Amino acid sequence: MLGDSGVYGWGDPDGGGWCEQLRRHWMEIPCGPVLYNLGVRGDGLERLAARLEAEVRCRGELRRQGPQGILLGIGLNDTARVGRPDGRHQLAPEAFLFGLQQLLHQAGQLAPVMVIGLTPVDEAVMPFAGCLWYDLATVRHYEGLLEEACLEADVPFLPLLDGLLEDPHWLRLLDSDGLHLNSAGHRRLYERLKHWPALLRWASLEPQQSRTPA
Repeated sequence: MLGDSGVYGWGDPDGGGWCEQLRRHWMEIPCGPVLYNLGVRGDGLERLAARLEAEVRCRGELRRQGPQGILLGIGLNDTARVGRPDGRHQLAPEAFLFGLQQLLHQAGQLAPVMVIGLTPVDEAVMPFAGCLWYDLATVRHYEGLLEEACLEADVPFLPLLDGLLEDPHWLRLLDSDGLHLNSAGHRRLYERLKHWPALLRWASLEPQQSRTPA
């Protein structure tokens, strides 16, 4: 699992983040996938692309096998405007889409790829770190670019933003910094990933998940 601080689990001192919770869940399943958390705080698309191949190739399993899947969670940092609310994006939308198309092609040469969407932000507490402005409209636009690139590349994509915003109390899922999910938010995201059909099919866990007691 490659991505930014959301993948790393920042904001969840209790459970270590949704990726850690998924890793622990799969460890309890016989022959469950081995998950590596390769989230780096502050990463955007370009920095992730620069480390992708080196990160993936050195994490094979037994018998010198290479990784058999790549799950990407990236893009939120790229949406930020720098210095002021109408400043330049950390990565402009056109460059983000082009870079994402290249990244999906690069990753697809290594293993099957899946991508998750973006999480909401609290505009009322911006700027983050004193200089970065995030807003929901831009986050929605960039998640749309993620979906567009995934459809074009025939890559499974899990949108997150609208599903989280449907909760009338969605702000309770965010850390006080307005950017990261808190423990409740990471738990909510873990439950989404845990039951994502595309991920279950890739992990060959769908039959186990769909069985009902006799």
